[in-house]
Amino acid sequence: MRSPLAPLYQAALWLAGLFMIALLVAIILSILGRQFDFYIRGLDAYAGYFMAAASFLALAGTLTKGDHIRVTLVISRFTGKSRRGFEIFCLIMAVAISGVFAAYSVKMAWWSYKFNDISSSHDATPLWIPQIPMALGIAVFFISFVEELFMVLMGKSLEKPADELARTE
Repeated sequence: MRSPLAPLYQAALWLAGLFMIALLVAIILSILGRQFDFYIRGLDAYAGYFMAAASFLALAGTLTKGDHIRVTLVISRFTGKSRRGFEIFCLIMAVAISGVFAAYSVKMAWWSYKFNDISSSHDATPLWIPQIPMALGIAVFFISFVEELFMVLMGKSLEKPADELARTE
């Protein structure tokens, strides 16, 4: 079944892709700087920010496409009510953990903004700027777990069958 929130997950994946391109540009500039003897202040910090942003923004999209390492191997060992119960338990734990992480990430970005916290690196970037993509990515990840839990509770699944996940394309 296709997720009604698929456009949100797709947008997050596109943003992750843009941050990956920015990471590539930062790395290439760093390499060129060493070769041609120029230095761009804070470039290493920005590469780290881009990598974190890409990683967190890609979480929800890859989860809904079945590209995460999951507990499917364990869940497939169960049948009937025990399988459903274990799957619901795992999803409740995932919702709780990702919800706490999302709340903390948003709170961290807010406090960084409020107190004008800046990077200790050479770039002196206000930290709330690179923290926003991380908070956004983990919030969308939380939403994807809530949606998955809701669908499982309704007797539907967005997840690919285990045998389809095992096949390589």
